[in-house]
Amino acid sequence: MDAMISLDSFDTRLLALLAADARLTAAQLGERVGLSPSAAHRRVRLLEARGLIRGYRAQLAPEARGNPSTVFVAVTLKDQTRDTLTAFEDAVARCPQVAECHLMSGESDYLLKVEVPAADRYERIHRDVLAALPGVNRLITQFSIRKIVGPD
Repeated sequence: MDAMISLDSFDTRLLALLAADARLTAAQLGERVGLSPSAAHRRVRLLEARGLIRGYRAQLAPEARGNPSTVFVAVTLKDQTRDTLTAFEDAVARCPQVAECHLMSGESDYLLKVEVPAADRYERIHRDVLAALPGVNRLITQFSIRKIVGPD
């Protein structure tokens, strides 16, 4: 993707509409931004081709995801060599319990967002999954009490 991609007001509005509701039809998009359905469709396809739209997803209710508890885990690795970072990132990408993984600045190397289904226990995930990841030296866990802002 280009470092500097220029978007006109139509593209910007189309992206905002699709971010809010990806099920809108080309006719609905065109009507809302002042384009014909075919022009709206063509612009959406171009936005996809340029990598600005990476996909469309269903936003699942917590019940559909097993009513998970959210746990944030700060991970410090034994070292920061390329091999250690790569091994950790490759392994964490295969962990279904890890909803997000961020390389961080500051005291820890990574911050994980872990979803623990109601039928599971964090202790098991900590012991059998997270502590077993390559290169892990330290895990600091914080449990979310309640989400204030963000999707379900």
